[in-house]
Amino acid sequence: MVSDTVSELVSDWHRERPDLDIPPLELFVLINRLSDQFIKRAEKWLSPLGLSWESFSLIVTLRRVGAPFALRPSDLLKVSLLTSGAITNRIDRVEQLGLVERHREPNDRRGVVVRLTPVGQALADRAIAVHFEHMNIMFAGLTKADVKLASGFLSTLLGSLDKEPEEAQMSTQKENAKVSKQNRKTPRAI
Repeated sequence: MVSDTVSELVSDWHRERPDLDIPPLELFVLINRLSDQFIKRAEKWLSPLGLSWESFSLIVTLRRVGAPFALRPSDLLKVSLLTSGAITNRIDRVEQLGLVERHREPNDRRGVVVRLTPVGQALADRAIAVHFEHMNIMFAGLTKADVKLASGFLSTLLGSLDKEPEEAQMSTQKENAKVSKQNRKTPRAI
């Protein structure tokens, strides 16, 4: 069942622009709304632990990679659920909480490694247990087969978006050039 606001959005575009292929927009909006809902809910169950979504993502990523629970900031960004904006500030905030420490990288005098502290490791273990508990509750209405099917579909979608971004950009540029050329041929009203 699609939420009323998404149904309304789709209906409005069908009415206003029946020439548009609406299903991709509907999928985009649904994924966007789901992402917002997931993060809002996660923030609620992480808040009692003193964690935001970003601090949680950072410490559980370090916990997940295993001993010595350390990564360079660039690697942390690649393998976490964090976005690139202000990664240094996020590390700073988690470091101020005593959950991580910065250390010089042994093989690179200019490089830095972010390492989970023992306190950070203990909190990451508690937080991930809480996270899994709440995710299981959140998805209780779905069968394991439903979850697997949705995961497979979304994984395929993500893979297609991650693959060849230059090709997609070139395709968009070609399409924009085509529209621009068509617009030049269309007489302008005065």
